[in-house]
This record gives sequence, structure tokens and C-alpha cells, in this order.
Amino acid sequence: MYQVSPASATRSVLGGPDQAMSPSVSDIGGVTERPGNSLWKSLCAGGSMKIDGHRRQRVGSGLSQHEEPMSDSPPTLPEQIRRQVFVVVPAYREERCIGTVLRELRKVYPNVVVVDDGSGDGTYSAARRETPYVLRHLVNRGQGAALQTGISFALRRDARYVVTFDADAQHRVEDIAALLQPVIDDECDIALGSRFLGTAERIPWTRRVMLRGAVVFTRLVSRVPVTDAHNGLRAMSRKAAEGLNISMDRMAHASEIIDQIRRLRLRYREVPVTIRYTDYSLAKGQSLREAGRVLFHYLVGRVAR
Repeated sequence: MYQVSPASATRSVLGGPDQAMSPSVSDIGGVTERPGNSLWKSLCAGGSMKIDGHRRQRVGSGLSQHEEPMSDSPPTLPEQIRRQVFVVVPAYREERCIGTVLRELRKVYPNVVVVDDGSGDGTYSAARRETPYVLRHLVNRGQGAALQTGISFALRRDARYVVTFDADAQHRVEDIAALLQPVIDDECDIALGSRFLGTAERIPWTRRVMLRGAVVFTRLVSRVPVTDAHNGLRAMSRKAAEGLNISMDRMAHASEIIDQIRRLRLRYREVPVTIRYTDYSLAKGQSLREAGRVLFHYLVGRVAR
């Protein structure tokens, strides 16, 4: 458990991204928050972008769902709404990419929360230079734990909407608005990004087969008919964020979130997004052995509950 000291709470939710930040630090319960606002030169190379000519959204609640047409033009959100959004970025050994990712995010969304999951490299320092909200796990706990830490922090900062976004440059900032729009319009409680309704650039066939297998497994076990089971790009309302309780610290959290969508009867929608596979992201991605480990942790976690 962590909390923010009054001295470090110098930036309000509605404050602008260019406001001066206090250099104060809060380090309570093994999580450190430290503001920072200078620039970091990243070596991470971005990927190309591609938009399908026709895309669809998949909508559901409980076990039912249908599809709706979606415009190719991404929606634009008013500044007032964007200031109510907190983007949570879990990061583990992302020194190479984190600077580029955060700069692109903060051009649009001022409230970006990075959770450095005990990286041990320059990830924490790089993130501090780009965003005022940087939390730190003193030991590596896993992406699920990092997400829960970031979501809890966003709720303490009175976030109205919470977005989860990967740190390895696979996600596109412009897809966030498309995910948020149905949540803002109260058409759903949580929007899930789907690369299989959208685009998966340079995805290896082995990764495609593995992800398709995860979809089949999720449909059978969770009984939620999603098209993409392990996509880290999501947007949710405050109500959904308050309801989620991620207890599976590592990568099994993605399946756990889908389980909780069903258990909490949250209205969900799948939205087409683009996932960009680069040499960098592929090198950090899951192998077949790691996928088996995720499956094992997930099944053990379900039995334990």
C-alpha cells in the first residue's frame, strides 16, 4: 500500500502538462513517486502505421455481443476530457523506448503514470524526465502488479477514465481516443483493444497462432467471446477501474481482467487497434515456454480463488 504525501501532490488533475513540478518524493510501502519534467533522448525506433479500409467494433455485456461499424477517422477528444484521463504505463527494462513513448503520450494526455517494476536499468530515470508521475516497485513483481499499482494511484488522483498502455512502442497514441469514446458516451464500462479486428503489423505466424490459441482458451474458460485475449491497450471508466482487483501479478493478469469483466457484469466493447511489431518488441515478447508459464499461473490463480 502506498500513499502520496501532501508535499508531493503539487499537480492537480486539471493542471496543464507544462506546469512546474515540486521536486519532492514520496517513498512509502516500497513504492516511490518522484516528479520530473526534462527530456530524454530515446533510441527506440517506431514502426509504420496502417489503417484498414473498413473496421468494426465488437460489443458485449456478460456473454452477449454484436458488431457495429466504425469510422476510419479516429475521434478527437476535448481538452477537458483528456485532462480527466490517466494513462498507466507499466515498464520493466524499457530504458530504450520509454522516452519516446512518454513524449508521444504527453503531447495529448498530460496525466501519464509510469510504474517502473524494479527494472534495474535506466527506465526509472528516463521516465522521470518525461512525466511527473513515476512510481517504483523496489523489486520486480510483474506487469499485473504494476498495472494495479498504477490504477490505484490514478483513482487516488481522481481519474475519471483510466487507460493502460504498453511501454515498448507497440501501441499507438491515436488509438486511445477510439477506445475512450464509447466509455465516455456510456456505451460500455471498459473498451478492449483488438489487433484481430484491427491491424497487427509484422506479426510472426508463430505469435499469431499463439495469440489465437489464447483467444480460444479464454472463450472456453472465461466464457467471454473476445477476439484478442492479451492486448495491453484498454480504456475504462472510473467505475470499472474501482471494480477491478488484479491479484495475478504477472502476465496472467490479462486473462484475469476478462474473468472480472464477466464476474462484475461490466459492459465491454472491443475496438480495432494497430499493434506494431518491431525487432525490439519481438525480442521482449513471450516465447512458447513463457506462454505455458502464464497459462500455469492463471490456472493456479483461478483454483486459489
